[in-house]
Amino acid sequence: MSEPCSSSKDADDGGGAADVRGVDNDATQQASGATQKNSQAWFKNEKLREAFDNWIHCICIVTFDLELGQVIEAIYPDDVELLEQERTNICYLAFPDSNSGCMGDTQYHVRVKKSANAKFLKETAAQKEYNKKSPMFLQTDKDYYTGYVYFRQVKDKNLPRGYFQKSIVIVTRLPFVNLFTEICALVAPEYFDSGETCMERIIKEISRWPAPVPGQIVHLPLLGVLFQTYIPNHAFKTSVPNVAAGESAPSKVAAARSLLLTSVYDNDMFKHLSSVVAHVHLLWELVLLSEPIVVMTSSPTTSSDIVHTLTSMIAPLKYCADHRPYFTIHDSEFKEYTMDSQSPPSVILGVTNPFFAKTLRHWPHIVRVAENGIGESPKYKSKRSEGLKVLDSKPGLYTQYKPFLNKDKAILKKLLKGVQLRRPGEVQTALLRQHLTELTESFMFPLERYIASLMPLQKTISPFKATPIPQLFNPDDFLATLNNAGPQLTTGIKGDWVGLYRRFFRSPNFSGWFQSRYVELTNKLQAIQLERLSQADLRSWVRDKQEVEIVDMILRIRQKLEKSNLDEVPVDSPVQEMIRERLNEMTLALPDDLRTILNKES
Repeated sequence: MSEPCSSSKDADDGGGAADVRGVDNDATQQASGATQKNSQAWFKNEKLREAFDNWIHCICIVTFDLELGQVIEAIYPDDVELLEQERTNICYLAFPDSNSGCMGDTQYHVRVKKSANAKFLKETAAQKEYNKKSPMFLQTDKDYYTGYVYFRQVKDKNLPRGYFQKSIVIVTRLPFVNLFTEICALVAPEYFDSGETCMERIIKEISRWPAPVPGQIVHLPLLGVLFQTYIPNHAFKTSVPNVAAGESAPSKVAAARSLLLTSVYDNDMFKHLSSVVAHVHLLWELVLLSEPIVVMTSSPTTSSDIVHTLTSMIAPLKYCADHRPYFTIHDSEFKEYTMDSQSPPSVILGVTNPFFAKTLRHWPHIVRVAENGIGESPKYKSKRSEGLKVLDSKPGLYTQYKPFLNKDKAILKKLLKGVQLRRPGEVQTALLRQHLTELTESFMFPLERYIASLMPLQKTISPFKATPIPQLFNPDDFLATLNNAGPQLTTGIKGDWVGLYRRFFRSPNFSGWFQSRYVELTNKLQAIQLERLSQADLRSWVRDKQEVEIVDMILRIRQKLEKSNLDEVPVDSPVQEMIRERLNEMTLALPDDLRTILNKES
């Protein structure tokens, strides 16, 4: 069991000082039961329970037990079930590494992998609607939770170890890093001061929040604070309202103060990249191509901030490879990610334990951050990792990667001038984020244009035939379009764009994007065909058809309707109603016995 931060135990001894035992589930539950009271009837009805789950899966209280180590002391609501692997990972991620020197309060966020043996957690109606309307890079992840951690360590001579050590972990499906970091900063100190007595109020207030609907400003009252922010939708670039100037909060919402958040997910990008900002274009390529990157820092706060910043560099494209804002030697995938292999997996790891300087020395791309934080020295140059014996000697970017594209010296000059002029950090971040967004969009525009060309002509879609499917993606055909419709039309950055695309085609980011877009095209074709079916003259069609053909057609149309609901095909209710009318018309053309059988099966 790893020691918490107060320990002087050094983990840089080849791993011998770090005991990687799993938490005994029975013992953990016994420790939990010793402090957690009997189940509270906090939810009067299922709607309130679902409303809470729309935002938060659960809140875990993690403490340090002298015999068991880090254990979950309580889970709220207490009807939430976490499997052993999930509990173990939460326990280890909830405390900073013993080398972090973290006295006082520490905040960061983590990704918690759902257990492979976990029962499928049914999405609420609001969560399904959220995923349909939100940008791809803000959709929930079916395989991971996001955990927002608030750890407190202070001296307390009344306790056996002489320290109070406890973490509050908010576990949620939503990737709202900015919002939940603020919420956790409000909830945790209140819990530390008041104990369980405040938790009922917290859960009840959250269960009254409106659903997270993309495209809306939300007002979220909690513990006397009114959080106000905007949840982006697909048109997040063209329709972002001013939160401060937006609609006022409902009159029934009372709060001592308001907290306006201009973004639910953005952080201070320039601050977190300032020590390597001269290489921002190289980093953008590494993230775009899903290259293995390890971020070595001295604190989980810095680690999680930088990893989040890296994955957001390619927005609005979703980063589809794995990433761990804070990764420990106790993670269930530690062995998989630290094998001495020539081909590390596509993942971005944020680490603080010096032990990783040895175990990950073979990784091709390493970002080393100064112990006093980042944001003070944008002068570090790329270093070749070959032959380096002590990777943690100096901060900087260690890589042998040769970029495909040239730097945009204009934006780098503008950012450097901003440092000299002491330009506000939010302005620097806005300049950098806009530049990277435009760079990503310039890269993606040709791909979006090409994939749209894979759609069959609408005139070929017949209500009486099988639904056509999009053509397959052909890399050579796409690359042939670049001369006349490539990124050069929208960006002045020059370089080997063809080489960059070829490398991109082998990355998880391309696979994730293409799969999502292909499903969208397929659903659109099904929606068009259903609309054609709703307008077709099926009474005329059945006149010269045999009974078996009519029955087959009825069953296929029913199947399309059911599939449209399962696959969330964008079909309006009036269209579905018209199709049901067509089905009734066809059914009337059949003998009574067949109609009876079909009606029983419907």
